[in-house]
Amino acid sequence: IGRRLLRVEDLMHHGDDLPVVGPDTALRDAIYEMSRQGLGITAVVDREGRLMGCISDGDLRRLLERESDPLQRSAGEVMRPAPRTIAPTELASAALQRMESFRITSLFVVDGERLLGIVHLHDLWRLELF
Repeated sequence: IGRRLLRVEDLMHHGDDLPVVGPDTALRDAIYEMSRQGLGITAVVDREGRLMGCISDGDLRRLLERESDPLQRSAGEVMRPAPRTIAPTELASAALQRMESFRITSLFVVDGERLLGIVHLHDLWRLELF
């Protein structure tokens, strides 16, 4: 039962494991950051570490369908604003419920607007919450 009471902060990727870029980052470098972390998403943050938006694999696919040369753009130009978030003190089960509700695979962990980490569906699968 203890495993079911884990908090998001106990599971989240943070520090060097957190895929994050600035708004002025070239899209090519943002894609590299997404690939380096293997989560299929990267956060876009301002200089103070506040979450501005995100870019996911799906966002990239849709961008490629719309534009002939998207690699000339910056992360800030193509990011999706207002990504889904969760507080670090929320339970892992709440994160799973939120992901299922929004049909997403990642939630950004924030303290107010400041990005702390990211929790991915695979992190929750390991807990066998379902």
